[in-house]
This record gives sequence, structure tokens and C-alpha cells, in this order.
Amino acid sequence: MPRISAFDGIILVMFYDDHSPPHFHARYGEHVALIHIMPAQIAEGSLPIRIARNVLAWTERRQVELLANWQRVQAGQPLEWIDP
Repeated sequence: MPRISAFDGIILVMFYDDHSPPHFHARYGEHVALIHIMPAQIAEGSLPIRIARNVLAWTERRQVELLANWQRVQAGQPLEWIDP
């Protein structure tokens, strides 16, 4: 599971050979969500409201880094860690 970041008990991952549009997966306890990068939104699954707000705000601040990682993952290259 290629982690790209983690904070406040939230684990963020991108999977190799995943489908478009650019996205990542967020895990918080038993909650799992697929997050689109642009626009920052929950596309599938769910997170507690406070956690969802934090993840979406982080996504908006880190869009450039997330999209760069998306290109890396599509090319089968190692991912960069993104600071919380």
C-alpha cells in the first residue's frame, strides 16, 4: 500500500495502475474514501465530517504535489511523501 502521507490518524495512499480521474484513498479507522484531487471532493465512501473537512482542505493545499504523484504512480515510479 503506497502511502503518500499520514496525519491525525488518517492514512493517505495511491495505488499503481489505478483508474482516472486523478485520486487517492483516505483511511481513518474503519472508514475509507476515494478522494478526487481536482476538484477536491469525496467521490466514493465516507469519512467522519471533521476528518473529511481536514482531508479536503489538505487536498486543496497539496494539489500540485498530489498531481505530480499521480503522474509518478501512472508511470510506475516511486511516490514522493507529501508533508501533512
